[in-house]
Amino acid sequence: MSPGTEVRVMASKLVAQVLAGKRSLKAVLQQNITELKDPRDRALLEAICFTTLRNHRYYEFVLSQWLNKPLPRKDYAIHCLLLTGLAQLHGMKMPPHAVVSACVDAAKQLGQQDTQAKLVNAILRRATREPLPTSSNQAVQSSHPDWLIKQLQHEWPNHFNAILWANNEAAPLWLRVNSLRSSRTELLTAFREAEIECDAPESPHKSIRLHEHQALNVLPGWSSGKFLIQDGAAQLAVEALAVKHGEYVLDACAAPGGKTAHLAELVGDGRILALDIANARLAPINETLERLGLASQKIRVQMADASDPSSWWDGEQFDAILLDAPCSATGIIRRQPDIKWHRKADDIPRLVDIQARILRALWPLLKPGGRLLYCTCSVLKAENEFQINGLLSDFKDAIVLPLDEKFGHASGLGRQRFPGEDGMDGFFYALMQKRSEIPA
Repeated sequence: MSPGTEVRVMASKLVAQVLAGKRSLKAVLQQNITELKDPRDRALLEAICFTTLRNHRYYEFVLSQWLNKPLPRKDYAIHCLLLTGLAQLHGMKMPPHAVVSACVDAAKQLGQQDTQAKLVNAILRRATREPLPTSSNQAVQSSHPDWLIKQLQHEWPNHFNAILWANNEAAPLWLRVNSLRSSRTELLTAFREAEIECDAPESPHKSIRLHEHQALNVLPGWSSGKFLIQDGAAQLAVEALAVKHGEYVLDACAAPGGKTAHLAELVGDGRILALDIANARLAPINETLERLGLASQKIRVQMADASDPSSWWDGEQFDAILLDAPCSATGIIRRQPDIKWHRKADDIPRLVDIQARILRALWPLLKPGGRLLYCTCSVLKAENEFQINGLLSDFKDAIVLPLDEKFGHASGLGRQRFPGEDGMDGFFYALMQKRSEIPA
Protein backbone atom coordinates (compact mmCIF):
# COMPACT_ATOMS: atom_id res chain seq x y z
CA MET A 1 0.00 0.00 0.00
CA SER A 2 1.35 3.44 -0.96
CA PRO A 3 2.08 6.00 1.78
CA GLY A 4 -0.96 8.16 2.37
CA THR A 5 -3.50 5.63 1.06
CA GLU A 6 -5.49 5.76 4.30
CA VAL A 7 -5.75 9.54 3.99
CA ARG A 8 -7.06 9.26 0.41
CA VAL A 9 -9.64 6.65 1.37
CA MET A 10 -10.87 8.83 4.23
CA ALA A 11 -10.89 12.00 2.10
CA SER A 12 -13.07 10.38 -0.57
CA LYS A 13 -15.52 9.08 2.05
CA LEU A 14 -15.77 12.46 3.80
CA VAL A 15 -16.27 14.35 0.55
CA ALA A 16 -19.01 11.87 -0.33
CA GLN A 17 -20.69 12.50 3.03
CA VAL A 18 -20.58 16.25 2.44
CA LEU A 19 -21.85 16.18 -1.14
CA ALA A 20 -24.30 13.28 -1.13
CA GLY A 21 -25.20 13.29 2.55
CA LYS A 22 -25.49 17.10 2.86
CA ARG A 23 -23.20 17.02 5.89
CA SER A 24 -21.05 19.95 6.92
CA LEU A 25 -17.33 19.56 6.23
CA LYS A 26 -16.51 20.94 9.68
CA ALA A 27 -18.68 18.29 11.34
CA VAL A 28 -17.39 15.28 9.39
CA LEU A 29 -13.78 16.33 9.92
CA GLN A 30 -14.31 16.70 13.68
CA GLN A 31 -15.88 13.24 13.86
CA ASN A 32 -13.23 11.41 11.82
CA ILE A 33 -9.90 13.20 11.88
CA THR A 34 -8.78 11.74 15.21
CA GLU A 35 -8.54 8.33 13.50
CA LEU A 36 -5.32 9.66 11.95
CA LYS A 37 -2.54 9.71 14.53
CA ASP A 38 0.09 11.64 12.55
CA PRO A 39 -0.52 15.43 12.54
CA ARG A 40 0.85 15.55 8.98
CA ASP A 41 -1.83 13.11 7.84
CA ARG A 42 -4.50 15.21 9.53
CA ALA A 43 -3.25 18.34 7.80
CA LEU A 44 -3.20 16.52 4.45
CA LEU A 45 -6.75 15.23 4.95
CA GLU A 46 -8.04 18.73 5.69
CA ALA A 47 -6.19 20.21 2.71
CA ILE A 48 -7.56 17.60 0.29
CA CYS A 49 -11.14 18.01 1.51
CA PHE A 50 -11.05 21.81 1.44
CA THR A 51 -9.42 21.98 -2.00
CA THR A 52 -11.87 19.46 -3.45
CA LEU A 53 -14.93 21.29 -2.15
CA ARG A 54 -13.66 24.74 -3.10
CA ASN A 55 -13.26 23.56 -6.70
CA HIS A 56 -16.00 20.93 -6.74
CA ARG A 57 -18.01 22.24 -9.67
CA TYR A 58 -14.95 22.64 -11.88
CA TYR A 59 -13.67 19.13 -11.11
CA GLU A 60 -17.14 17.74 -11.85
CA PHE A 61 -16.94 19.47 -15.22
CA VAL A 62 -13.55 17.88 -15.89
CA LEU A 63 -14.89 14.41 -15.12
CA SER A 64 -17.92 15.04 -17.34
CA GLN A 65 -15.50 15.65 -20.20
CA TRP A 66 -13.20 12.71 -19.51
CA LEU A 67 -15.56 9.94 -18.43
CA ASN A 68 -17.40 8.09 -21.18
CA LYS A 69 -20.42 7.88 -18.88
CA PRO A 70 -21.14 8.80 -15.24
CA LEU A 71 -20.21 6.22 -12.64
CA PRO A 72 -23.15 4.33 -11.11
CA ARG A 73 -24.48 5.57 -7.78
CA LYS A 74 -22.93 2.60 -5.93
CA ASP A 75 -19.50 3.84 -7.03
CA TYR A 76 -19.94 7.36 -5.66
CA ALA A 77 -16.95 6.94 -3.33
CA ILE A 78 -14.80 6.20 -6.40
CA HIS A 79 -16.24 9.28 -8.10
CA CYS A 80 -15.24 11.35 -5.05
CA LEU A 81 -11.81 9.73 -5.06
CA LEU A 82 -11.37 11.07 -8.61
CA LEU A 83 -12.44 14.53 -7.45
CA THR A 84 -9.91 14.43 -4.62
CA GLY A 85 -7.22 13.18 -6.99
CA LEU A 86 -7.80 16.14 -9.31
CA ALA A 87 -7.66 18.43 -6.28
CA GLN A 88 -4.25 17.08 -5.30
CA LEU A 89 -2.83 17.35 -8.82
CA HIS A 90 -4.46 20.59 -9.92
CA GLY A 91 -5.20 22.60 -6.79
CA MET A 92 -2.48 21.41 -4.41
CA LYS A 93 0.25 20.76 -7.02
CA MET A 94 1.38 17.60 -5.25
CA PRO A 95 3.95 15.21 -6.83
CA PRO A 96 2.03 13.38 -9.60
CA HIS A 97 3.50 9.91 -9.12
CA ALA A 98 2.76 9.87 -5.38
CA VAL A 99 -0.81 11.10 -5.90
CA VAL A 100 -1.64 8.59 -8.63
CA SER A 101 -0.09 5.67 -6.75
CA ALA A 102 -1.89 6.47 -3.46
CA CYS A 103 -5.24 7.07 -5.20
CA VAL A 104 -5.03 3.79 -7.14
CA ASP A 105 -4.35 1.94 -3.89
CA ALA A 106 -7.26 3.81 -2.32
CA ALA A 107 -9.51 2.69 -5.19
CA LYS A 108 -8.59 -0.92 -4.42
CA GLN A 109 -9.59 -0.32 -0.79
CA LEU A 110 -12.87 1.34 -1.74
CA GLY A 111 -13.96 -0.79 -4.70
CA GLN A 112 -14.64 -4.41 -5.42
CA GLN A 113 -13.42 -4.49 -9.02
CA ASP A 114 -10.03 -4.04 -10.68
CA THR A 115 -11.73 -1.91 -13.33
CA GLN A 116 -12.31 0.83 -10.76
CA ALA A 117 -8.63 1.06 -9.88
CA LYS A 118 -7.77 1.04 -13.60
CA LEU A 119 -10.22 3.88 -14.21
CA VAL A 120 -8.71 5.97 -11.41
CA ASN A 121 -5.24 5.29 -12.79
CA ALA A 122 -6.26 6.29 -16.33
CA ILE A 123 -8.05 9.51 -15.39
CA LEU A 124 -5.39 10.77 -12.99
CA ARG A 125 -2.53 9.86 -15.32
CA ARG A 126 -4.30 11.82 -18.03
CA ALA A 127 -4.43 14.77 -15.64
CA THR A 128 -0.64 14.57 -15.29
CA ARG A 129 -0.10 14.57 -19.08
CA GLU A 130 -2.47 17.22 -20.40
CA PRO A 131 -4.19 20.41 -19.23
CA LEU A 132 -7.58 20.03 -17.61
CA PRO A 133 -10.53 20.99 -19.84
CA THR A 134 -11.67 24.60 -19.60
CA SER A 135 -15.17 26.09 -19.59
CA SER A 136 -16.45 29.50 -20.68
CA ASN A 137 -19.08 29.34 -17.94
CA GLN A 138 -17.93 31.59 -15.09
CA ALA A 139 -19.88 29.54 -12.54
CA VAL A 140 -17.93 26.46 -13.61
CA GLN A 141 -14.61 28.31 -13.77
CA SER A 142 -15.02 29.72 -10.25
CA SER A 143 -16.88 26.69 -8.85
CA HIS A 144 -19.93 28.55 -7.59
CA PRO A 145 -23.65 27.79 -7.93
CA ASP A 146 -25.49 29.71 -10.67
CA TRP A 147 -27.87 31.45 -8.27
CA LEU A 148 -25.05 32.91 -6.17
CA ILE A 149 -23.10 34.10 -9.21
CA LYS A 150 -26.19 35.95 -10.48
CA GLN A 151 -26.94 37.46 -7.08
CA LEU A 152 -23.40 38.70 -6.47
CA GLN A 153 -23.09 40.07 -9.99
CA HIS A 154 -26.37 41.96 -9.60
CA GLU A 155 -25.70 43.35 -6.11
CA TRP A 156 -21.93 43.92 -6.25
CA PRO A 157 -20.97 44.45 -9.94
CA ASN A 158 -17.70 46.15 -9.00
CA HIS A 159 -16.70 43.55 -6.42
CA PHE A 160 -18.14 40.19 -7.40
CA ASN A 161 -15.04 38.90 -9.21
CA ALA A 162 -12.93 39.63 -6.14
CA ILE A 163 -15.53 37.91 -3.94
CA LEU A 164 -15.45 34.77 -6.12
CA TRP A 165 -11.66 34.70 -6.05
CA ALA A 166 -11.52 35.20 -2.26
CA ASN A 167 -14.08 32.45 -1.67
CA ASN A 168 -11.68 29.92 -3.18
CA GLU A 169 -8.64 31.01 -1.15
CA ALA A 170 -7.62 29.59 2.23
CA ALA A 171 -8.35 31.92 5.14
CA PRO A 172 -5.65 32.88 7.65
CA LEU A 173 -5.98 31.97 11.32
CA TRP A 174 -7.02 34.95 13.43
CA LEU A 175 -6.66 35.15 17.19
CA ARG A 176 -8.01 37.64 19.70
CA VAL A 177 -5.96 38.35 22.80
CA ASN A 178 -7.69 37.91 26.17
CA SER A 179 -6.64 41.24 27.65
CA LEU A 180 -7.43 40.06 31.19
CA ARG A 181 -4.67 37.43 30.97
CA SER A 182 -2.15 38.67 28.44
CA SER A 183 -1.23 41.37 25.97
CA ARG A 184 -0.65 41.34 22.25
CA THR A 185 3.02 42.20 22.76
CA GLU A 186 3.51 39.25 25.14
CA LEU A 187 1.83 36.76 22.81
CA LEU A 188 3.65 38.02 19.71
CA THR A 189 6.95 37.52 21.52
CA ALA A 190 5.98 34.00 22.63
CA PHE A 191 4.84 33.01 19.11
CA ARG A 192 7.99 34.34 17.47
CA GLU A 193 10.19 32.57 20.01
CA ALA A 194 8.31 29.38 19.06
CA GLU A 195 9.04 30.21 15.38
CA ILE A 196 5.36 30.69 14.57
CA GLU A 197 5.03 33.29 11.82
CA CYS A 198 2.48 35.96 12.71
CA ASP A 199 1.71 39.65 12.55
CA ALA A 200 -0.31 42.25 14.44
CA PRO A 201 -2.76 44.02 12.11
CA GLU A 202 -3.61 47.64 12.82
CA SER A 203 -7.24 46.56 13.19
CA PRO A 204 -8.76 44.93 15.18
CA HIS A 205 -6.49 46.22 17.91
CA LYS A 206 -6.42 42.97 19.96
CA SER A 207 -5.85 40.66 17.00
CA ILE A 208 -2.97 38.46 15.91
CA ARG A 209 -2.92 36.85 12.46
CA LEU A 210 -1.01 33.63 11.84
CA HIS A 211 0.44 33.06 8.38
CA GLU A 212 -0.28 29.32 8.54
CA HIS A 213 -2.84 27.27 10.44
CA GLN A 214 -1.45 25.61 13.55
CA ALA A 215 -2.71 22.97 15.96
CA LEU A 216 -4.08 24.84 18.95
CA ASN A 217 -2.13 22.78 21.49
CA VAL A 218 1.19 23.98 20.03
CA LEU A 219 0.33 27.66 20.41
CA PRO A 220 1.82 29.23 23.57
CA GLY A 221 -0.94 30.49 25.84
CA TRP A 222 -3.84 28.45 24.48
CA SER A 223 -4.23 26.17 27.51
CA SER A 224 -3.91 29.09 29.92
CA GLY A 225 -6.66 31.05 28.18
CA LYS A 226 -4.58 33.92 26.84
CA PHE A 227 -6.40 34.05 23.49
CA LEU A 228 -9.18 32.52 21.44
CA ILE A 229 -9.73 31.81 17.76
CA GLN A 230 -11.86 34.53 16.16
CA ASP A 231 -11.76 36.10 12.71
CA GLY A 232 -10.93 39.78 12.57
CA ALA A 233 -14.32 40.64 11.08
CA ALA A 234 -16.10 39.00 14.03
CA GLN A 235 -13.86 40.91 16.45
CA LEU A 236 -14.91 44.18 14.83
CA ALA A 237 -18.57 43.49 15.67
CA VAL A 238 -17.96 43.96 19.39
CA GLU A 239 -15.76 47.00 18.70
CA ALA A 240 -18.66 48.55 16.76
CA LEU A 241 -21.08 48.06 19.66
CA ALA A 242 -18.59 49.82 21.99
CA VAL A 243 -19.96 48.50 25.27
CA LYS A 244 -19.03 50.29 28.47
CA HIS A 245 -18.25 49.20 32.02
CA GLY A 246 -21.36 48.48 34.02
CA GLU A 247 -23.73 47.98 31.08
CA TYR A 248 -26.34 45.24 30.81
CA VAL A 249 -25.78 43.55 27.45
CA LEU A 250 -27.71 40.94 25.48
CA ASP A 251 -25.79 38.62 23.15
CA ALA A 252 -28.81 37.32 21.28
CA CYS A 253 -27.32 34.50 19.17
CA ALA A 254 -24.22 33.76 21.17
CA ALA A 255 -22.71 30.42 20.07
CA PRO A 256 -19.88 29.53 19.89
CA GLY A 257 -19.08 32.23 22.45
CA GLY A 258 -16.29 34.36 21.01
CA LYS A 259 -18.31 37.57 21.06
CA THR A 260 -19.71 36.76 24.51
CA ALA A 261 -16.16 36.47 25.83
CA HIS A 262 -15.18 39.73 24.14
CA LEU A 263 -18.16 41.48 25.73
CA ALA A 264 -17.26 39.99 29.12
CA GLU A 265 -13.82 41.58 28.96
CA LEU A 266 -15.35 44.99 28.36
CA VAL A 267 -18.37 45.27 30.68
CA GLY A 268 -16.38 44.99 33.91
CA ASP A 269 -18.95 44.85 36.71
CA GLY A 270 -21.79 44.90 34.19
CA ARG A 271 -23.92 41.90 33.19
CA ILE A 272 -24.41 39.78 30.10
CA LEU A 273 -27.26 37.54 29.01
CA ALA A 274 -26.09 35.14 26.28
CA LEU A 275 -28.78 33.25 24.39
CA ASP A 276 -28.79 30.47 21.86
CA ILE A 277 -31.71 28.53 20.46
CA ALA A 278 -30.04 25.09 20.61
CA ASN A 279 -29.08 23.48 23.91
CA ALA A 280 -26.12 21.67 22.30
CA ARG A 281 -24.63 25.04 21.38
CA LEU A 282 -24.47 26.28 24.98
CA ALA A 283 -21.58 24.01 25.98
CA PRO A 284 -19.03 25.70 23.65
CA ILE A 285 -20.00 29.10 25.06
CA ASN A 286 -19.45 27.95 28.65
CA GLU A 287 -16.22 26.15 27.73
CA THR A 288 -14.84 29.30 26.10
CA LEU A 289 -15.70 31.44 29.12
CA GLU A 290 -14.16 28.89 31.51
CA ARG A 291 -10.91 28.57 29.54
CA LEU A 292 -10.52 32.34 29.35
CA GLY A 293 -11.28 32.81 33.04
CA LEU A 294 -14.40 34.85 32.27
CA ALA A 295 -17.11 32.61 33.72
CA SER A 296 -19.06 34.58 36.32
CA GLN A 297 -22.49 34.92 37.89
CA LYS A 298 -22.71 38.19 35.96
CA ILE A 299 -22.76 36.21 32.71
CA ARG A 300 -25.86 34.08 32.23
CA VAL A 301 -25.91 31.56 29.37
CA GLN A 302 -29.39 30.37 28.49
CA MET A 303 -31.18 28.34 25.83
CA ALA A 304 -33.86 30.56 24.34
CA ASP A 305 -35.42 31.69 21.09
CA ALA A 306 -34.40 35.32 20.65
CA SER A 307 -37.46 35.94 18.47
CA ASP A 308 -39.79 35.05 21.37
CA PRO A 309 -38.88 37.27 24.37
CA SER A 310 -42.08 36.29 26.17
CA SER A 311 -40.44 32.93 26.93
CA TRP A 312 -37.28 34.34 28.55
CA TRP A 313 -37.28 38.13 29.10
CA ASP A 314 -37.77 39.37 32.68
CA GLY A 315 -38.76 42.93 31.71
CA GLU A 316 -35.42 44.67 32.42
CA GLN A 317 -34.29 46.57 29.33
CA PHE A 318 -30.76 46.32 27.96
CA ASP A 319 -28.15 49.03 27.50
CA ALA A 320 -26.80 47.25 24.43
CA ILE A 321 -27.81 44.33 22.23
CA LEU A 322 -25.55 42.35 19.89
CA LEU A 323 -27.47 40.47 17.22
CA ASP A 324 -25.19 38.30 15.06
CA ALA A 325 -28.17 36.96 13.16
CA PRO A 326 -28.62 33.51 11.58
CA CYS A 327 -27.76 33.97 7.90
CA SER A 328 -26.68 32.39 4.62
CA ALA A 329 -22.99 32.48 5.70
CA THR A 330 -22.06 33.62 2.19
CA GLY A 331 -19.27 35.75 3.69
CA ILE A 332 -17.39 32.77 5.15
CA ILE A 333 -17.37 30.38 2.17
CA ARG A 334 -13.55 30.31 2.20
CA ARG A 335 -13.76 28.77 5.70
CA GLN A 336 -16.74 26.52 4.93
CA PRO A 337 -16.68 25.72 1.20
CA ASP A 338 -19.58 23.27 1.53
CA ILE A 339 -21.84 26.33 1.94
CA LYS A 340 -21.63 26.76 -1.84
CA TRP A 341 -23.19 23.36 -2.42
CA HIS A 342 -25.62 23.22 0.49
CA ARG A 343 -27.09 26.73 0.41
CA LYS A 344 -29.90 27.25 -2.11
CA ALA A 345 -31.60 30.39 -3.44
CA ASP A 346 -34.84 29.23 -1.79
CA ASP A 347 -33.12 29.38 1.63
CA ILE A 348 -32.70 33.16 1.54
CA PRO A 349 -36.35 34.25 2.01
CA ARG A 350 -36.66 31.88 4.99
CA LEU A 351 -33.51 33.32 6.59
CA VAL A 352 -34.65 36.89 5.88
CA ASP A 353 -37.91 36.16 7.69
CA ILE A 354 -36.06 34.76 10.73
CA GLN A 355 -33.76 37.79 10.87
CA ALA A 356 -36.66 40.23 10.62
CA ARG A 357 -38.59 38.46 13.39
CA ILE A 358 -35.60 38.53 15.75
CA LEU A 359 -34.82 42.19 15.01
CA ARG A 360 -38.39 43.31 15.63
CA ALA A 361 -38.67 41.20 18.77
CA LEU A 362 -35.49 42.60 20.30
CA TRP A 363 -35.85 46.29 19.52
CA PRO A 364 -38.45 46.95 22.26
CA LEU A 365 -36.08 45.34 24.81
CA LEU A 366 -33.58 48.19 24.39
CA LYS A 367 -33.46 51.13 26.80
CA PRO A 368 -33.99 54.64 25.41
CA GLY A 369 -30.52 55.74 24.33
CA GLY A 370 -29.40 52.11 24.07
CA ARG A 371 -27.59 50.61 21.09
CA LEU A 372 -28.23 47.56 18.94
CA LEU A 373 -25.63 46.17 16.55
CA TYR A 374 -27.05 44.03 13.76
CA CYS A 375 -24.44 41.93 11.96
CA THR A 376 -24.23 38.87 9.73
CA CYS A 377 -21.53 36.90 7.96
CA SER A 378 -23.48 37.33 4.72
CA VAL A 379 -22.76 39.44 1.63
CA LEU A 380 -26.39 39.48 0.40
CA LYS A 381 -28.31 42.76 0.65
CA ALA A 382 -31.64 41.14 1.53
CA GLU A 383 -30.09 39.88 4.77
CA ASN A 384 -28.25 43.09 5.48
CA GLU A 385 -29.03 46.63 4.36
CA PHE A 386 -32.63 45.79 3.44
CA GLN A 387 -33.22 44.48 6.98
CA ILE A 388 -32.09 47.81 8.42
CA ASN A 389 -34.38 49.72 6.06
CA GLY A 390 -37.27 47.58 7.24
CA LEU A 391 -36.53 48.15 10.94
CA LEU A 392 -36.32 51.93 10.49
CA SER A 393 -39.61 51.86 8.65
CA ASP A 394 -41.35 49.95 11.46
CA PHE A 395 -39.79 51.74 14.48
CA LYS A 396 -39.71 55.54 14.42
CA ASP A 397 -37.54 55.64 17.54
CA ALA A 398 -34.63 53.95 15.70
CA ILE A 399 -31.74 55.94 14.28
CA VAL A 400 -28.56 54.67 12.62
CA LEU A 401 -25.17 55.64 14.06
CA PRO A 402 -22.30 56.00 11.57
CA LEU A 403 -19.50 53.44 11.39
CA ASP A 404 -16.16 54.34 9.83
CA GLU A 405 -14.46 52.73 6.85
CA LYS A 406 -12.62 50.08 8.86
CA PHE A 407 -15.98 48.28 9.01
CA GLY A 408 -16.15 48.04 5.23
CA HIS A 409 -17.86 49.61 2.25
CA ALA A 410 -20.99 51.72 2.59
CA SER A 411 -24.03 49.48 2.09
CA GLY A 412 -27.24 51.40 2.59
CA LEU A 413 -27.10 52.59 6.19
CA GLY A 414 -24.57 49.94 7.23
CA ARG A 415 -21.10 48.72 6.29
CA GLN A 416 -20.18 45.62 4.27
CA ARG A 417 -16.82 43.88 4.39
CA PHE A 418 -16.10 41.46 1.56
CA PRO A 419 -14.29 38.14 2.11
CA GLY A 420 -10.53 38.43 1.87
CA GLU A 421 -10.33 42.19 2.48
CA ASP A 422 -7.50 42.74 4.97
CA GLY A 423 -7.50 38.93 5.31
CA MET A 424 -10.89 38.96 7.06
CA ASP A 425 -14.22 37.25 6.42
CA GLY A 426 -17.21 38.85 4.74
CA PHE A 427 -19.34 40.65 7.34
CA PHE A 428 -22.10 43.28 7.53
CA TYR A 429 -22.55 45.77 10.40
CA ALA A 430 -25.25 48.30 11.23
CA LEU A 431 -25.33 50.18 14.54
CA MET A 432 -28.64 51.65 15.72
CA GLN A 433 -29.65 53.68 18.73
CA LYS A 434 -33.07 54.10 20.34
CA ARG A 435 -34.23 57.71 20.61
CA SER A 436 -35.23 58.91 24.06
CA GLU A 437 -38.37 60.38 22.49
CA ILE A 438 -40.25 59.38 19.36
CA PRO A 439 -40.43 62.39 17.02
CA ALA A 440 -43.88 63.78 16.26
